[in-house]
Amino acid sequence: MSALTLRELAGRLDLSIATVSRALAGDRAIAAGTRERVAEAADRYGYVPNIAARQLVSGRSGFAGFVMPVRGPNFIDPYLGEFLTGLGEGLVEHGLDLFVATVPAGRGELSVLRHVVESGRADGIVVPRIGETDQRLDYLIARNFPCVAHGRLLDATAEYNWLDTDSVLAFGEAFELLYGLGHRHFGLVSISDAMTFRHMRERGLREAMSRRGDPGVTLDIVNPPRFDRGATIAAINSLLHRERRPTAILGLFDELALTVMEEAARAGLSIPRDLSVVGFDNITASAYAPPGLTTFEAGARESAREIAHMLVEVITKKPAKPLTRLIRPALVARGSHGAAPEGLRDR
Repeated sequence: MSALTLRELAGRLDLSIATVSRALAGDRAIAAGTRERVAEAADRYGYVPNIAARQLVSGRSGFAGFVMPVRGPNFIDPYLGEFLTGLGEGLVEHGLDLFVATVPAGRGELSVLRHVVESGRADGIVVPRIGETDQRLDYLIARNFPCVAHGRLLDATAEYNWLDTDSVLAFGEAFELLYGLGHRHFGLVSISDAMTFRHMRERGLREAMSRRGDPGVTLDIVNPPRFDRGATIAAINSLLHRERRPTAILGLFDELALTVMEEAARAGLSIPRDLSVVGFDNITASAYAPPGLTTFEAGARESAREIAHMLVEVITKKPAKPLTRLIRPALVARGSHGAAPEGLRDR
């Protein structure tokens, strides 16, 4: 049996062609029940939209773009896996597909982004991991090209669409949790890269310490390059083997916190008896690394789904003001934090 045309599918449903077309595109102006009925019928009758015809009529590609750097054959990024899954899920609800453009070693991310935009391969772009200043956003804003950033620039006056997690709040909460357990000597494993999330999380910790006004509170920070594992391990050990080491260490994100736990075990330290560790992101591995990493749920997959909905709104409705969302992360308390070691509390 040959596949139905759009007109035939509309006839079987006793709906207008325009309604069926908009329902298949995920237009939220169409009632959810109607969209579900159209999608079910399209699947049952084997309807396949004529993408080329739709592009000619709409002037759109039907794709949202995501530019992803490739950092080597052994590069594993739990954030990207969760984020891309959620992004794809959110886009498909609106009839869009995800277009991933990789950036090979030796080529600039901006040049790949320019190619994606100027070739017309994507109707909008999702920009992850925003730098304190960011050439990608500068380019997209200057071109007035539909985009949504996962994260923020340091320049609070810049106008663009973004969704971010309130990591200032989270790191302040982490400090208060540990302070209440008697910890006064803190360590932070950060990064040297000029990323806004680094700035925000360090700020959250420092501001919480300042609010306490306790002269007995100290903070040691190490900041190795983000993707240099050897330098990261060396920096962590510089904290663990100090004559007066911290009793609580925060990792800027879970991979760093998990590495702290690994190196602490090698050093013969028991978590949380000798050392408390807290991370951020709640990646899958954080639940399984003994004794379980206390962290904050950043909701990468859910955030990406919301970003997909925002991007579709930017593409289709062109809102007069930038769309912004700030999400509150939730503490996930596991076994890696506890009271400060006896003899070191409140000192």
